[in-house]
Amino acid sequence: MRIGSLVASLLAALALAACSSSRESLPSRTATEQLLLSSAVDRAAQELTLDLPQDAPVFLDTTNFEAIDGKYAIGAVREQLLRRGARLMPDRALADVVIEIRSGALSIDDESSLLGLPAIDIPVPMSDVSTPELALVKRDERRGTVKLAAVAYDAHDGRFVDATGPVYGYSHITDWTVLVFSWTSSDVLPDEQHVPAITASLRDFGLASAPED
Repeated sequence: MRIGSLVASLLAALALAACSSSRESLPSRTATEQLLLSSAVDRAAQELTLDLPQDAPVFLDTTNFEAIDGKYAIGAVREQLLRRGARLMPDRALADVVIEIRSGALSIDDESSLLGLPAIDIPVPMSDVSTPELALVKRDERRGTVKLAAVAYDAHDGRFVDATGPVYGYSHITDWTVLVFSWTSSDVLPDEQHVPAITASLRDFGLASAPED
């Protein structure tokens, strides 16, 4: 009777699990990827510094800025120039200085490492069967990398004014697994909103990173 009850309970649990579903929007980039890129862009843009003539009208030339996610990066560069006192003009003809920005990198890398036994495919015809992964320690990291540069020149005679870069910006979201415990460390997500409650205990043992300032 006990075995029968156990089997019935397992079947009921599987039936309940099979009934669950979720709905997701599928943009060209996931929210995680967008956070990684935008955070790296913000950090790179903050490092752009140009010595410009005081109160000179400036036009930002983005012709050579080719990137799938370039609009956010261009906006971040514009904000940085404004914060540093530049007068941005909507037309090149109204400017005394032209700033040309370019991107050397604007992408995401994935890296995984595993201490344990990876999943192994079992050669069964007409099926996709593999052994389960057994992880003692596992790390899955997604890393955003941005490289920006800029050059300023006189809008009338084309003479060099100043240049900056290349400057770099980085971001990461890392998923950790130690035995049956999992948590996430990141420099793009709000503190305490991206980790499970167990993380507080793991931090006491030095197994999880503390919130970053």
